Amino acid sequence: MALTETEQATWRERFSKLMVRTKFIASLGTRVELWSADEVRLRVPLADQLTNDGKEFHGGVIAALVDTSGASAVWAGHDFDKGLRASTVSMTVNYCGRAQGDLIGIARCVRRGKDLHFSEIRIEDEHGALVATGTLVYRIVL
Repeated sequence: MALTETEQATWRERFSKLMVRTKFIASLGTRVELWSADEVRLRVPLADQLTNDGKEFHGGVIAALVDTSGASAVWAGHDFDKGLRASTVSMTVNYCGRAQGDLIGIARCVRRGKDLHFSEIRIEDEHGALVATGTLVYRIVL
């Protein structure tokens, strides 16, 4: 039986909270700033334990935000009748500059397939400077 649009919206809202509560993502301090089918924005606050030297984010934190933002963009507009089992299939990260302050992950799901979904991600600092770009292929199955 297919979910109603209200039930779909309930699932999407549930995932907006679930994504940032998983242990690793929560350990980064990740917060949802925007969750819509058109765009997702996640914030990771600057914290000493996430840096190389107390000033610059470790590249792994940036990569984790690319992954999480891209996957979130898929879930934010997902048809939950098509499955709940998911994983990242592939990801690219292009480091473009340094962050001054918090990181903001801005992601859009640009194509939804049968099982594979494609996201484009932009990571900026809190002042709007480009830190990284990325792409993500995400798989969701029954």
